[in-house]
Amino acid sequence: MFNGIIYNTGKVISVEKTKRSMFIGILTNTIFKKKDLGSSISCNGVCLTLVRINKKKIYFYLSNETLKRSNFKTIKINQNINLEKSLSYGKIISGHFTQGHVDTVAKVNQISIVDKTWLIKFKILDKNFSKYLIEKGSISINGVSLTISNTKKRYFNINVIPHTLKLTNLKDLKKNDLVNVELDIFGKYIYKYSN
Repeated sequence: MFNGIIYNTGKVISVEKTKRSMFIGILTNTIFKKKDLGSSISCNGVCLTLVRINKKKIYFYLSNETLKRSNFKTIKINQNINLEKSLSYGKIISGHFTQGHVDTVAKVNQISIVDKTWLIKFKILDKNFSKYLIEKGSISINGVSLTISNTKKRYFNINVIPHTLKLTNLKDLKKNDLVNVELDIFGKYIYKYSN
């Protein structure tokens, strides 16, 4: 479980692909110790298991299911990745609860800047998930807890303030880029049990 408040990023330094899986290495200043091996880390919003540590380098295995649902299928060397360690009991929750179970991807449709705040319009690629897009609801984009400002069919908009841009990889986004989307867990459960 995570809360989508990102303080650290890492840079992809290695990508090993097979037909049905991937093994990636990330260079980061975030401190990981041997006791962290086997723990869950949110990488661009995807819950991955830490399988190897080598000084400032950390490594993860990605299954075919993860590749199908996330933007890791298009990952490149030197790409910045948002990182968040799992929540611990007693920690302040200042974002919203996320699981790292990415639902789908969305494409950047438009970026405009107003007073240093980025207004980003996305198109959710799988229309089956558009029913969970709720105006003023929570959403996780590349692991960052954000609020949907408005929606229209498969499109939704978010505002990203300068502080968030500084700490995350959202500042690297360009038109047509793909982002990982995790929809609000409570919204999904409420929708399921009310239909």
